[in-house]
Amino acid sequence: MSKSAENDDAKCRLDKWLWAARFFKTRSLATAAIETGKVHVDGDRVKPAKEVHIGQVIHIRNRDFEIEVNVLALSNIRRGAPEAALLYTETQTSITKREHDKVTGEGEYALRDRGAGRPTKRQLRDIKKFTGGTVG
Repeated sequence: MSKSAENDDAKCRLDKWLWAARFFKTRSLATAAIETGKVHVDGDRVKPAKEVHIGQVIHIRNRDFEIEVNVLALSNIRRGAPEAALLYTETQTSITKREHDKVTGEGEYALRDRGAGRPTKRQLRDIKKFTGGTVG
């Protein structure tokens, strides 16, 4: 590794680190998540330019997942997934919470089968026929 690459990895912005660690597909998505309060560093809301340090705990909440990780290494360059996984380790509490959510199905609260919500137009017509013309 060249000396300039080592200096680049000595300091790392939070949005770049999240992008390099492959939590977000683009830096702009990472920045948006940070600005909307979905990313916390050591329990505090931060800005996208916050400098990341080794040993910090980052909590990431997204539509698809919720994870808490310890920072093991810094990187400003997005590499392959096996190398990106070396930048962090998931905390034990995060692992147990994800397993608990998988078993109980708590993470699937917004999912529903088609037709399980409001009645469709066709169902409303059938209800009107059955009840004699009144619905409500």
